[in-house]
Amino acid sequence: MAPFVQSNGASILEDLFIILHSQNMKEQLIKIQKQAEREIDSISSLEGLETFRIQYLGKKGHVTSALKKLGELPPEERPEIGEMANSVKAEISLMLERAKNRLKSGEIKKEYIDITLQGRAPARGRLHPIDIVNREICDIFVKMGYRIVQGPNVELDYYNFEALNFPKDHPARDMQDTFYVSEGVVLRTHTSPMQVRVMEKQQPPVGIIAPGKVYRSDSDVSHTPMFHQVEGLLVDKGITFGDLKGTLTGFVHQMFGKDVALRFRPSFFPFTEPSAEVDIQCVICHGKGCRTCGNSGWIEILGAGMVDPAVYGFVNYDPEIYSGFAFGMGIERVAMLKYGIDDIQLFFRNDMRFLRQFY
Repeated sequence: MAPFVQSNGASILEDLFIILHSQNMKEQLIKIQKQAEREIDSISSLEGLETFRIQYLGKKGHVTSALKKLGELPPEERPEIGEMANSVKAEISLMLERAKNRLKSGEIKKEYIDITLQGRAPARGRLHPIDIVNREICDIFVKMGYRIVQGPNVELDYYNFEALNFPKDHPARDMQDTFYVSEGVVLRTHTSPMQVRVMEKQQPPVGIIAPGKVYRSDSDVSHTPMFHQVEGLLVDKGITFGDLKGTLTGFVHQMFGKDVALRFRPSFFPFTEPSAEVDIQCVICHGKGCRTCGNSGWIEILGAGMVDPAVYGFVNYDPEIYSGFAFGMGIERVAMLKYGIDDIQLFFRNDMRFLRQFY
């Protein structure tokens, strides 16, 4: 029995040696690959890359030395370890190729940098034409004594319609005209809600302008779903329609020139009575008649009127004591007239050829 035990014990030790030796070679190959991955990113020259190649793939390199040790393994272990060694060799070769392309690309770029050329100044931002006109409108009214107020883009139905005397069956409340966020909440269709919000918080005198974005379900060459408005309101004792005419006449003359005539046409708005549409003499043909003004010589620019006494009921103003007027205009419309633009969508296409004209 003794010889059998000795023979069996020797066999076990030999198998254990083979397993450990095989495992050690696998770990060594993995270590070689990871070390190569760490080192190659820090190489900054083709000369350094060649040194790296020799260190790993040369005749006495790490991978080559590992391959030479395959003969020490039993035949059944060699295919697996050999395949692994070749995989590591291929991976390091691929690293070398990528690093070489990276370094060569960097050298080519360096060759074409002419440090004697004049530097390029970075592009500077400019105001959009809508912002330019908006600021000009606001400046005119601020000089008249109005103050600027701003409010939410998402508005309650109460402030957008009800408190401005819009009846429940008014077309402006329809889904095809107004963007509804939820029941009783809308994207504001005008900045007029700020009139009510301000009057709720203070007693007259009130003199405000409310510039901002507004939203309506409409889109063509003269309309967009989102556009900009400026609403104005003046409430005090003894305010008349004559004050409204004088205010808007002064605005038109400052915006378009003193030679531009304007006229008031009777109209209707739920929150003003009496109401008027304000036209200016066509700035394109100077009143002679052209395609822009429909050969009438006039172009509508804004709506206005005396504040309807029904609105005062929502803010606890006494209409027997106070009176006032309101007006509203589309900033895009004013900009189109001021600069002779016939397509409102040009303001929103971000075409630099168009925008550079206003630098």
